[in-house]
Amino acid sequence: MDFVKALTLGAILSATIALVIGSQGVSAGPLAIQLVPLAEAKIYWSWPVFFGGSGLSFAIMLLNR
Repeated sequence: MDFVKALTLGAILSATIALVIGSQGVSAGPLAIQLVPLAEAKIYWSWPVFFGGSGLSFAIMLLNR
């Protein structure tokens, strides 16, 4: 269950950071922010931030046990 919670928090972190930085028109180098068409909407997304945020969230949840 902690893993699912960590994925959710990683997705929220990635979407928030990508929205703020991507809306400025930059890719932020190693963050690799890209514009992703999803159905009829376009969102900014970053896989490195998603994996890093999910890993960090999972580690914090394991430490809180």
